Amino acid sequence: MSGTLTDRAEVADGYRAGRTLPIRVELVRQLKRRRTLVMGGILFALPFVLLIAFQVGGAPDSRNGGTGLMDTATLSGANFAAVNLFASAGFLLVVPVALFCGDTVASEASWSSLRYLLAAPVPRARLLWSKLVVGLSLSLAAMILLPVTALAVGTAAYGWGPLELPTGSSLDPATAAQRLVITVAYIFVSQLVTAALAFWLSTRTDAPLGAVGGAVGLTIIGNVLDEVTALGDWREFLPSHWQYAWLDAVRPQLDWTDMIQGTSLSITYALVLFALAFRGFARKDVVS
Repeated sequence: MSGTLTDRAEVADGYRAGRTLPIRVELVRQLKRRRTLVMGGILFALPFVLLIAFQVGGAPDSRNGGTGLMDTATLSGANFAAVNLFASAGFLLVVPVALFCGDTVASEASWSSLRYLLAAPVPRARLLWSKLVVGLSLSLAAMILLPVTALAVGTAAYGWGPLELPTGSSLDPATAAQRLVITVAYIFVSQLVTAALAFWLSTRTDAPLGAVGGAVGLTIIGNVLDEVTALGDWREFLPSHWQYAWLDAVRPQLDWTDMIQGTSLSITYALVLFALAFRGFARKDVVS
């Protein structure tokens, strides 16, 4: 009798919930998936596509007598990187965030492997935490991959130089690099709402496409609502209203006001959705 109790105690002592489903294991699993490789390839290829477009169509020019960020694309590698972010921040960068965070739990359910992970036994909170960390890490990597590739391609094509601003002034290369880092960081934070929404939906459905598509669709609806000027100040409660606040980082004088508002709103919504995901999944009857 005592031997049995001792054996049980030894088994209990040897079990560490924090060692189940290590983040590095989950990361390797997700990196090997085809959708990760395809999304990485698309983001890597985008700067080359834009470069070819500028080579074929010529240097961009303003048709309205003014100058915008897009019109400075061919002035330096830093400008080319900034234009790539401007062209992709509104939609393209939403897709990898929704994909990496929305597909992660729902795909396990669709493969009928989720219940086996929980029977390993992997605590539910530990499983969600590992998948959330990996999903956010891959999302951040996607956002870093695009401007880094664009900076390398743009520098090779247009040379290394200051970031020429639409106002006619410029930022030296060191300052420009710092501003691009701020830009990427803000875009990532602003996409936390999409990440949290996709992750929450992933814990509610067994269909990965439903979680990913739902997050992308609701993000698009938010963008559309932000264009409805009749909403007035109510638009300031939409995360999409602040998605281009990072443009204040590519001005002569860095202005944090809008980025702080956008960051606080995004983090608030994200924390609520992440909490709903963990709370709901803890009580969910997992049969897949």
